[in-house]
Amino acid sequence: MIRVNIGIEEPNRKQVAEGLAQILADTYTLYLKAHNFHWNVRGPMFQTLHQMFERQYQELALAVDTIAERIRALGYSAPGSYREFGQLTTMKESIGMTSARDMIQALLDGNEIIGRTCRQMFPIADRASDEATADLLTERMEYHEKTAWMLRSLLED
Repeated sequence: MIRVNIGIEEPNRKQVAEGLAQILADTYTLYLKAHNFHWNVRGPMFQTLHQMFERQYQELALAVDTIAERIRALGYSAPGSYREFGQLTTMKESIGMTSARDMIQALLDGNEIIGRTCRQMFPIADRASDEATADLLTERMEYHEKTAWMLRSLLED
């Protein structure tokens, strides 16, 4: 294996990569939820939610690539199987969910989970002097917090 010499010591790179692997697994799980809900949403808000869920899964598909590539840049393999994602994710699957309200709540919960995990990763990236990962975390947090706000707004009376 070729030595990685990007100015971040190996133990720090490993810790950052492990945290990013969890974010990757959670992001992929949320991608699957959004795609599932896009296919299966029903009810009076069908068109609006169908389109919203599509925008979400498309954005999450781009995000998983960016996160995985950052893990690779740190010198580690990115997880990429259902088994690995299942072991790493902190999110539960949404199986058999048919209520649009439940779908919105599940996506809200997922976005908040990822936002919190990104926030928890900041001190690790900071200790490693890993500004590239900090930038990625900022971008992901901004997306997930904004998306959570929009989903939360749909649930308010």
